[in-house]
Amino acid sequence: MSNNLINLAYLIAAVLFILGLKGLSHPRTAVRGNFLGALGMLIAIVVTLLDRRIVSFEIIIAGMVVGALVGAIMAYRAPMTAIPQVVAIFNGFGGGASALAVGAALEEALKGGFIETIDIQFTLAAVGSGLIGGVSFTGSAIAFAKLQGILKGQPIMLPGRHVINIILALACVTLGIWMVADTTSSMPFWIMVGTASLLGILLVLPIGGADMPVVISLLNAYSGIAAAGHGWVLNNSVLIIAGSLVGAAGFILTALMCRAMNRSLANVIFAGVGAVVSTEDESEDIYAGKVKSASPEEVAMMLEGARRVVIAPGYGMAVAQAQYAIQDLTNLLESKGVEVEFAIHPVAGRMPGHMNVLLAEANIPYEKLKEMDEINPTFRQTDVVLVIGANDVVNPLAREADPSIPISGMPILNVDEARSVVIVKRSLSPGFAGIANPLFAADNCLMLFGDAKEVAVKLTAALKET
Repeated sequence: MSNNLINLAYLIAAVLFILGLKGLSHPRTAVRGNFLGALGMLIAIVVTLLDRRIVSFEIIIAGMVVGALVGAIMAYRAPMTAIPQVVAIFNGFGGGASALAVGAALEEALKGGFIETIDIQFTLAAVGSGLIGGVSFTGSAIAFAKLQGILKGQPIMLPGRHVINIILALACVTLGIWMVADTTSSMPFWIMVGTASLLGILLVLPIGGADMPVVISLLNAYSGIAAAGHGWVLNNSVLIIAGSLVGAAGFILTALMCRAMNRSLANVIFAGVGAVVSTEDESEDIYAGKVKSASPEEVAMMLEGARRVVIAPGYGMAVAQAQYAIQDLTNLLESKGVEVEFAIHPVAGRMPGHMNVLLAEANIPYEKLKEMDEINPTFRQTDVVLVIGANDVVNPLAREADPSIPISGMPILNVDEARSVVIVKRSLSPGFAGIANPLFAADNCLMLFGDAKEVAVKLTAALKET
């Protein structure tokens, strides 16, 4: 292929990446954006393989078929609740693949292969890609293990972790300098990748479940930067563009999430937030004799007499796959003249947009989904708030200025300002932050214990009988 044709194909791929990102910014265009991004990646891969004469058309087609089958099976089998784990492990694969591919390019260059000289651009890009790729690979693996329940979601605090992390970071920098100064050996590169991999483990272990969405977003940015470094090593423009776009998008999302939680990125990564976990005794002090429970029939009577109802969904709704049952409940309430809206916290669930996707899956109109800043001023005019499977994002303790509280300073949904609050939850167990929730014991709060889907079905049935 001529260089002009290759560059034209790369330009088309880059434009498709940008259009894909733009499409992903809104639920209505997200599917189209995903398709455009995938098409751009397909063009970039095929052109690169043909340009470098790496494989033939037959192998490319076979690879596309196998890849499409694997992707389709994974998309079909992975439940919506597991999407954060899927994103985490994909981030890890991306970072690890970049580090290994750069290592292979380095070995090839040392043998006098397709890269004739190892210059300063090559070594600096290889150091950056290997370092970040190693951190993102093992960090994402730990994030996956925590979200999947293989490791406990609470922070795992190792003694002297900050000192160890500093030593490991300095070791990586030293090895990087060694590699830049000595271009005759790949040993410093591989030692650096191993050290960075250990650093990735130690960085993510102390981070609690409440902060995991931020960490996943940051690791996504890391994997993009590692891919961009890989592009600099190979002088591949489309890889540089794609990696830079992923990295920039990941950093922007991370910044937005930190702002939504009123936290700095350094606080999330290095402070070991979430370290304070409430004990059963502390929870008992908050709840003892104050928690009031209700039956579905009693709550249905409250909903029947309400003019405005707000539903605040959380991870419990995702686990129970209750979105369709909630759609039925919403339709029934609206048929009775009740105004129904949904309150969406930026970090509800385990990923940004998690609740939006679930509710859109059930064909709940997007106009009914209100972001936190829009819905919070309306809670005082709300008759009933149904909190379904959410915990930390409605916890009034977040308003306390006590730094020992893991979610201190995090903006929350002010559901406690409504006339009545009904919490749908299996038990009084704490959420990801590991702390008790005084809202459960508030005077205007009722607990409706049970699985979110079963409760929604019972509420709908009870409403039909009233």
